[in-house]
Amino acid sequence: MPDFSELRSLPVFQNSIAAWLIASAVAAAVLAALIALRATVRRYHRKFRETERTELLEIPFEVLSRTTSLFFIVLASSVGLRTLQLGSTSLIIINSAITIALFWQAGVWAVATASAWLERKRRRSLESDRAFAGSLGIISFILNVVIWAFVMLLTLDNLGVNITALVAGLGIGGIAVALAVQNVLGDLFASLSIALDRPFVIGDFLIVGDILGSVEYIGVKSTRLRSLSGEQIIMSNSDLLASRVRNYGRMSERRVVFAIGVTYETPMERIEQIPALIRSIIEEQQDTRFDRSHFQKYGPSSLDFESVYHVLSADYNRYMDIQQSINLRIGRRFSELGIEFAYPTQRLLVEAADNAAAGAVARDVHAGSG
Repeated sequence: MPDFSELRSLPVFQNSIAAWLIASAVAAAVLAALIALRATVRRYHRKFRETERTELLEIPFEVLSRTTSLFFIVLASSVGLRTLQLGSTSLIIINSAITIALFWQAGVWAVATASAWLERKRRRSLESDRAFAGSLGIISFILNVVIWAFVMLLTLDNLGVNITALVAGLGIGGIAVALAVQNVLGDLFASLSIALDRPFVIGDFLIVGDILGSVEYIGVKSTRLRSLSGEQIIMSNSDLLASRVRNYGRMSERRVVFAIGVTYETPMERIEQIPALIRSIIEEQQDTRFDRSHFQKYGPSSLDFESVYHVLSADYNRYMDIQQSINLRIGRRFSELGIEFAYPTQRLLVEAADNAAAGAVARDVHAGSG
């Protein structure tokens, strides 16, 4: 049990009640002044945020507005205690408390600074460099881990802990931890691979197996897609990179192949005109590049033509508008030329000789019965 008589003998407890009241009043005044100063900083920060352009002092005011009340309490208490008669041990404890509180407050300021800077970079990069915008979440996580690890080590060192031996011990224990959380670490390294290799960025449209969606967020452990039907699809980064990903966001143009069939009764001179007719219709469309159009084959119930062209845009809606226009123009021109589209049919042909033989047999049967 602690010896309270020894505690009462410390110099700090030899101060009078009046001295303690003065120290409390000083601490309360300092705390009130710090809180009022923080309120002023936050008010100016709100004004800066209401403006469209980024002010010079906006980030410093945003960082200072994150100052914690606990840091104010420790700082105000230390100022108040210094008005008392203190011994060397009490001064060491107060200095250590202020130093530790300053370390953790500096960590809060550093994280706030990194977050504010990364958020502004993200807003600017969404228009110019979406790949960098997608990796900002991973960069933010790594910065936070480094900052707080550094703060923790400084705190332990200030408390007298041998951090050299601690770091060595963590290196050995880290192997066991890595084996236990290997799935999480796999996703973490996969996120780093996405950030460095950039196989896709925010806004790209992906097909992963039977999953379709546009990239909405790239995180440390998972990537979030927004499907065509509206729901959010969350996939782990390691599973995503282990799959075959079709990235339509990197498409610069779209190759289109379509086929049509006409009836066998179509005159040969009309058949010869069809490839040139389709070519002229495709070339009339904007944002297209014609490739080829050929009479491909004699199908089971139609004469088949295959045509190929390129849409000079990755926009799917633009492709559908062009294809619709081509289909309508082909339908009008075929109607003007008297060309009929084929559809699946079956025809039964009976030879004339067979019909004559069948008639003779019928007459013989009729005569015999008479």
